[in-house]
Amino acid sequence: MAGSVEVFGGGTAVITGAAAGVGAGLARHAALALGMNVVLADIDEAALQRTCAEITDEGGRATPAVVDVRDAAAVQSLADSVVKESGPLRLLVNNAGVLQFGYLWDIPVDGWERLVSINISGVFHGVRAFLPHLLRQSEPAWVLNLASIGAVTARPLQTPYIMSKHAVLSMTECLHQEVALAGARHIHVGAVLPGAVTSRIFDEAGGVDRGDLSAAEKEREAMFRVREHAMGPEEAAATILQQAADGEFYIVTQPDAVHAAMRDRAQQLTARRPPAPVRSRFTAQQPE
Repeated sequence: MAGSVEVFGGGTAVITGAAAGVGAGLARHAALALGMNVVLADIDEAALQRTCAEITDEGGRATPAVVDVRDAAAVQSLADSVVKESGPLRLLVNNAGVLQFGYLWDIPVDGWERLVSINISGVFHGVRAFLPHLLRQSEPAWVLNLASIGAVTARPLQTPYIMSKHAVLSMTECLHQEVALAGARHIHVGAVLPGAVTSRIFDEAGGVDRGDLSAAEKEREAMFRVREHAMGPEEAAATILQQAADGEFYIVTQPDAVHAAMRDRAQQLTARRPPAPVRSRFTAQQPE
């Protein structure tokens, strides 16, 4: 099989949510290890500039783009400008995402709507803006959408996030079929299901302002414990892009944990069992 350098090296990549976490890891690996020209898109301008400066200081090619993935017109403008300035796109990673803690009935409406608009609509906007360009080009291209191990599991007190990742997974599965139906054999679609990867998503996650505030915060604390055992972003990025180069559709960072979750999900559906109590796959902690 081809290595990731052979597949992606020298091409142009666009990564959303690229200022920190998995997105920054992907940007750094793509630019520094694979020699790609990387466009980093994020809403956090200060963090974006820092990440781009770190990459360019180490000799990589990185261009910042302040973009809110909730804004369809802004994402379309990004797609049009990248293709105009850089030519054919090799890699699109729809990565931007946020998290929300709390019982579903306590979740603020604005917290729910923010998460859905970023985690689900943000992926849709990326696909809608870039796919027409990719369909017109003859060069091979990869579209990777970030789901999560949560896309094949259920977990209380993170319902909006889990729901959104199930949606991203099904969106990506349907997109894979649609690209094939359109005869676009040069476009490769992949669903990325990371396990625990170091990021600030738990710190920045929304909470609740009514109801059981302590339950929401206990879940956040549980996730901080999970993070202590998490994979580093650049190691995760190397794993993700190598699996994409290998032609995998279901791309995972920790095969033992994620594949076990997939098997459990399949068995649960086959047996028509209700969801079981949750225990983390990454620590010995019992569920809160």
